[in-house]
Amino acid sequence: MPTILSEPAPLESGTLRVTPLGGLGEVGRNMTVFEYDGKLLIVDCGVLFPEEHQPGVDLILPDFEPIKGRLDDVVGVVLTHGHEDHIGAVPYLLRLKNDIPLLGSGLTLALIEAKLKEHRIKPYTLTVKEGQREQVGPFDLEFVAVNHSIPDALAVAVRTPAGLVLATGDFKMDQLPLDGRITDLRAFARLGEEGVDLFLVDSTNADVPGFTPLERSIGPVLDQVIAKAPRRVIVASFSSHVHRVQQVIDAAHAHGRRLAFLGRSMVRNMTIAEELGYLQVPEGVLIDYKKAKDLPDDRIVYMSTGSQGEPMAVLSRMANLDHAIEPGPGDTVILASSLIPGNENAVYRVIDGLTKLGANVVHKGNAKVHVSGHAAAGELLYCYNILTPRNVLPIHGEYRHLMANAKLAQDSGVPAENTILGENGTVIDLKGGVARVAGQLDLGFVYVDGSTVGEITDADLKDRRILGEEGFISVIVVVDASTGRIITGPEIHARGFAEDDAVFESVKPKIAAALTEAAQSGVRDTHALSQVVRRTIGRWVNQSLRRRPMIVPLVIEA
Repeated sequence: MPTILSEPAPLESGTLRVTPLGGLGEVGRNMTVFEYDGKLLIVDCGVLFPEEHQPGVDLILPDFEPIKGRLDDVVGVVLTHGHEDHIGAVPYLLRLKNDIPLLGSGLTLALIEAKLKEHRIKPYTLTVKEGQREQVGPFDLEFVAVNHSIPDALAVAVRTPAGLVLATGDFKMDQLPLDGRITDLRAFARLGEEGVDLFLVDSTNADVPGFTPLERSIGPVLDQVIAKAPRRVIVASFSSHVHRVQQVIDAAHAHGRRLAFLGRSMVRNMTIAEELGYLQVPEGVLIDYKKAKDLPDDRIVYMSTGSQGEPMAVLSRMANLDHAIEPGPGDTVILASSLIPGNENAVYRVIDGLTKLGANVVHKGNAKVHVSGHAAAGELLYCYNILTPRNVLPIHGEYRHLMANAKLAQDSGVPAENTILGENGTVIDLKGGVARVAGQLDLGFVYVDGSTVGEITDADLKDRRILGEEGFISVIVVVDASTGRIITGPEIHARGFAEDDAVFESVKPKIAAALTEAAQSGVRDTHALSQVVRRTIGRWVNQSLRRRPMIVPLVIEA
């Protein structure tokens, strides 16, 4: 269905307004704004990673436009956990106003502080932990332990006179987590008794039946693969997946191997995790990767970034033989991660490249080397039954995930009219236990491209796709300023065509004839003449070569 845009009415007194700016209809860019009594609270501020149809883009940010003029009203940003899709856009928000307070757990804040240091921003932070309550402006916040694929994740209950909202962040219900920190269902039950007016719940695995397997079930598989590996082992994972890295370290240690971190973000994040005690590293296991090459091949494990096929990450560069470590026969590469929607082709290209080099590639398709960090349908039903929320807004997921989550809510007894299927920019007002859609904002993608933020448009990306897929033609013609007669040209150059430039000889007379006809009609404006050239060669290329290239005509007066 097309989105019908409608500007919300001014917020009524005693009403809580909830507006997701990202994370609905996509896996990433998670960001939700709460407004009460003229003040704003932000929960999460993450990035989305680009897909193949967005060439040259580094990151995609939430659209800050609805809050840009109200940054003085923002009382804080709650960060539920330290993954990029929840914290990655914080530096770009703080560039607009650098004294907005950040609230989060110890590890989450340590990871974002390290990231902000690279942006030369020193933030105001408040470290919180499960069970803690904080009054931030008009918002009474309570933090609840949840487990995920990174330690120290928190759900947040937001209390205002308008009602109680519970936002899960990303979570699952692993009953035997590596760190012993389970999702606090007792706190969920207590909040359910109090009455949850609106439940914002992670949808990423809502269409997966049953329960998410235990993280610790991966340990024996990693152990077995590393035990049998004849030469080097390279494991790729998210650079913040502390639990996964812990299991790789344990397996390496058990088999007399040392471990080296590869990739700037992996080194940074794991150094922080070890310093704060979230990562337990036995004495003598870690080694600098530059020294690791001196070890025998069967005595080293490399822990790297690049599990999503990112072109500049370590694993892709290895597959392209563009890294100091060149995989070959006898090496084992383990992709210990999920596939983020949209990254499949890039990941399989890396797998193919590594296989072609002779490496044995182990991934979730052929071994149990990954479990999700998100609650599956069975776990979500438990939550609905424990909380019995009055209203539900599924968040964090593509549309099929949101739909599946909404159906689970309804199966558990939440009325269909109280289950809101929103999208980015859907404005929801809550008062007296009633949640209603109050409007729909027009939000866009904000692209980070090198050092530019928000300058690249969808039209620019379309041009890049055309350049990459259809090729490029330039046409230069010099005409007499007074008569419009052609003095030189047309000179045609093409890039991205299999054919030689000589193929364009047959179209040159057509361009000359079209320009002569335009000149006889009194056209002298070089822009108008350029459009004549564009149309003429465009029609010819489409009919003759079945292509729609980018055409850049240049008509010069002399």
